[in-house]
Amino acid sequence: MTHDPYLYCILDLGYVAEADAERVAGALLAGGADLLQLRAKGHPLALIEAVARRVLPLCRAAGVPFILNDYPALAASVGADGVHLGQDDGTLRAARDLTGGGMLIGRSTHSLAQARAALAEGFDYIGFGPLFPTPTKAGRPAIGLGDVAAMERDVGARLPAFCIGGIHPGNLPQVLAAGARRIVMVSALLQADDLRAATRAVASAVARAVAPDSQL
Repeated sequence: MTHDPYLYCILDLGYVAEADAERVAGALLAGGADLLQLRAKGHPLALIEAVARRVLPLCRAAGVPFILNDYPALAASVGADGVHLGQDDGTLRAARDLTGGGMLIGRSTHSLAQARAALAEGFDYIGFGPLFPTPTKAGRPAIGLGDVAAMERDVGARLPAFCIGGIHPGNLPQVLAAGARRIVMVSALLQADDLRAATRAVASAVARAVAPDSQL
């Protein structure tokens, strides 16, 4: 990553129609997304590839890394900047073999132990959560805020660690007060009336909390 990222945004086709992908991606980027992931659970690979190839140039123009959720081989094929893996999506070594190296590879973690393991394995960044219940991860229990400070101390000080799961503008101050330095926000942004303004407000709030001299 070429700069210190605060806000990781996700273009989730569970919330966004395929036809709206470019418009929504553009608004997230204009609002201050530091990374943009395409997530398309349950969609055909051909559709995921088509959307990725449409969104990728927007990320390039904005200077923002484009991350594909799952599918390391497809990420390499479309020229993505990275791929994000869940706990059950294989090893870092296997992903590196499929992507040929040089690509950001992130891991979802759901406990302090998993976060530490991802650091030890050599992942480039992690997601940590879900902190709160979220329909995006239905059935996965929330882990709460109690381990955020320890995670930041043990892991976040050494690689980008993004807190995720049920975070919205109303509870964002709690998350930041717990020690989080980087945030993923999904449904609260994707369902906002003014997506660009909502993204800008969140990006500014996080930057002010973790980098008071930021001009955001």
